[in-house]
Amino acid sequence: MISEVDAIGRRVGDNDRVTKMAVADRLRAGVRLLLRPTGELPRLSRRGQLFDVLVALGLGLAAILSGSNDDQPAPDRIFLPGQPIPPGVFTEPFLPIDHDRGAAAVLLLFVVLPLVLRRRYPLAVLWIVLCIAPWLSESNPALRLSFYVCVIAAYTAAVYSPYRVPALASLPLAALLYSQLQEPAVPTVPDGSVPFLILVPIAVAADGLRRWKRNADEGRERLSTLEREQADALRRAAAYERARIARELHDVVTHNVSVMVIQAGAARKVMDASPDEARDALLAVEAGGRAAMTELRHVMGLLTMDSDEGDPATTSDLAPQPGLDRLEALVQRVRDIGVPVELSTVGQPRPLSSGIELTAYRVVQEALTNTVKHAGGATATVSVDYGTDELRVEVTDTGGTPTPSAATGNRHGLVGLRERLALYGGTLTTGPRVSGGYRVTALIPLEAQ
Repeated sequence: MISEVDAIGRRVGDNDRVTKMAVADRLRAGVRLLLRPTGELPRLSRRGQLFDVLVALGLGLAAILSGSNDDQPAPDRIFLPGQPIPPGVFTEPFLPIDHDRGAAAVLLLFVVLPLVLRRRYPLAVLWIVLCIAPWLSESNPALRLSFYVCVIAAYTAAVYSPYRVPALASLPLAALLYSQLQEPAVPTVPDGSVPFLILVPIAVAADGLRRWKRNADEGRERLSTLEREQADALRRAAAYERARIARELHDVVTHNVSVMVIQAGAARKVMDASPDEARDALLAVEAGGRAAMTELRHVMGLLTMDSDEGDPATTSDLAPQPGLDRLEALVQRVRDIGVPVELSTVGQPRPLSSGIELTAYRVVQEALTNTVKHAGGATATVSVDYGTDELRVEVTDTGGTPTPSAATGNRHGLVGLRERLALYGGTLTTGPRVSGGYRVTALIPLEAQ
């Protein structure tokens, strides 16, 4: 068969197939939307579980005891509402057991058994009850009991099930099923009970709607609280990260720039009288600038480098974070600008975590920077003591005259050091010495080492 083709080459009928597929996709999407849960099951406590067990057991025992009453004869016909009921006719809510009572008792307990899980699996329990009902048509007591179980299961599904649409759609289906089964599934209702049968379901439905609305409001409130807490956590993390970066940049820039300023000033003063000394000072400025750029590149590289894979061209230029093994180079740079510094180590040096070594290095760097800026002409001493349970870093100077760069100080460096040390449970002590000068002492616990 040769298919017809339109002017642009499409087969005739392709549009119909596309339209049908689109309609089918919309129908499937609508079904998924209807079957999607609108919330979560409320948490079931042990008291609630025990209550469900008692409801099921109490209803089953009531049916067994009431049906086993030999004083009430079984009804031989059905009486309509308003019709007088002769004396002696069985009018209890449960029907009598007129055959093997042992087997009937087991069957009645089987009928109420799903109620034990009614609030854990509300919709599933309702459908189990509806599926079992047609198989009980041979046992009038079991069928009557199944009707009461269905009422409880329907209420539970309407109130607790997160699948709102399927649960509500199951209610008219349950009513249709038991109306087809008719007597003896549905009990005879006296005229005086009709108002109650109208008002009670309305009250139950209103209570169910109230519960559903309360649960929905609580769910929205929990979601809003979670969103606020997450936003607060993100803001705190961002603020902490900004403070950490600021500390790193301050420690890197302040020390190297201070050294460069001192060297540049010295070169300016001796440029005419001693060109060789000026050249050495300028070379020291260049070395300090390169050191500053290396550390800045490392800090900025950590911010821009991808966590999984970095650019080899970028990561190859990054130097490792400075540690205690680079104290000698730091001290030597300060000596080169004319500040005598003595470095001593007490105890057996041993590897420490990179964070602790970086913190100790920054303490020495910041203290020597303050000596250069605030104590011109002073002599400094750096002591590193490897104790059994703590690392002690102390920097002292003999005091001197402040340099012009001292006016730019804002004490942010010492604040940053205290924050660094606090991360590791350390402390920072600063203050003038009795004999003159200034002392900076940092203690860092090493229990975790």
